[in-house]
Amino acid sequence: MKSKLILMCAVVAVSVSLLACSAPAKQASVEVSCDDFYKQAAISQEVKVPADSSLTVTLCSNPTTGFQWEEAQISDQTVLQETSHKFVSPESEPPPPPGTPGQEVWTFQTLKKGTSTISIDYSRPWEGGEKGTWKFSLTVVVE
Repeated sequence: MKSKLILMCAVVAVSVSLLACSAPAKQASVEVSCDDFYKQAAISQEVKVPADSSLTVTLCSNPTTGFQWEEAQISDQTVLQETSHKFVSPESEPPPPPGTPGQEVWTFQTLKKGTSTISIDYSRPWEGGEKGTWKFSLTVVVE
């Protein structure tokens, strides 16, 4: 019994040591809710991220209103590159009622040290539709 306890303690100690020595996750995230945009239609932020890391930007979105986030504009694509963009529906039990906002999620990869700005507008894309109702700008400083 005593040898099993010693063995278990040794396994736990090694596991904790390995976790403590592992490299920190190289990712950052920024999230803006619908409430934030209702308070301020144009939001500008800054984030510092390490080189060779990922950045996730999550913005409130409700395509049932006809609005959508336009393509992300990146000021310096040698510093930052978009790797994915998707809409994420709200999940709950029971399912949310139609028209419940979800989120649009962009993932970016940092490529080298420097500064780049991501700009995205929330608009109705058709001709004559409302343009730039919400605006999001993120200055990304890659260190």
